[in-house]
Amino acid sequence: MLSAAAGAAVGTAGMAAAAPAKKAIFELRYIRMRNGTQVSRTQEFLAKHFLPAATRAGIGPMGFFTNVFGQHSPTITCLLSFPSFEAMGAALEKMEADKDYAAAFDAYNSTPELNYIRMESSLLRGFDTMPVVEVPPAREGRGGRIFELRMYESPNVKTLRRKMNMFDIGEIAIFRRNGMLPVFFGEALVGERLPNLTYMLAFDNMAAREKAWASFGADPDWQKLRSQPGLSDAEIVSNISNSILRGLPFSPIR
Repeated sequence: MLSAAAGAAVGTAGMAAAAPAKKAIFELRYIRMRNGTQVSRTQEFLAKHFLPAATRAGIGPMGFFTNVFGQHSPTITCLLSFPSFEAMGAALEKMEADKDYAAAFDAYNSTPELNYIRMESSLLRGFDTMPVVEVPPAREGRGGRIFELRMYESPNVKTLRRKMNMFDIGEIAIFRRNGMLPVFFGEALVGERLPNLTYMLAFDNMAAREKAWASFGADPDWQKLRSQPGLSDAEIVSNISNSILRGLPFSPIR
């Protein structure tokens, strides 16, 4: 027979399991460059110094991507994730105190030539039904995937919430059923073109992407969902932009 203490512990564990997962904080960092040595120097710094230091500081999952199609090419897109704002602050402090990283950071930023043109960042918060980054399973011997990064701008915060709920109540599940691999869904808290949401999907290749989107568009559940009053694109989405990315060789997500 379980003791009273053990029984209480089981009950507490059950309550914890039933509680919703805490929504993580994501940073999307865009490093804009020119063609030439900027790209190779920045990739080397990220691979040899930033990624190891960020891992030591507890940041992750992480992904580092290069543009295949999209604006502002060449760009390296960095996806960083944190359990909370508090964890984000603590991780940044750890990186600042990391002597090996500080030396590499100083060397990277002391070259006479520019390493990049500008950096831009946005902060996002995970969705209720997809609160954290989901790392796609490894593909041994099959090469890297392609990733689609999509931003949905909305007329106002109220309509953005409606679109977010639309994903939570069914659209993400329909994505999965039609061969898409969601990596993250996030509401933009800080960044450009607010209010908006941004999400990333993974595909084996461009042909698989085209097949999956065609299947999704014809899905009866999607047609039913989008036909509900107040859920048409014209009512809740003011602009959609997307880019096609590929994981860099050192990226944990690829």
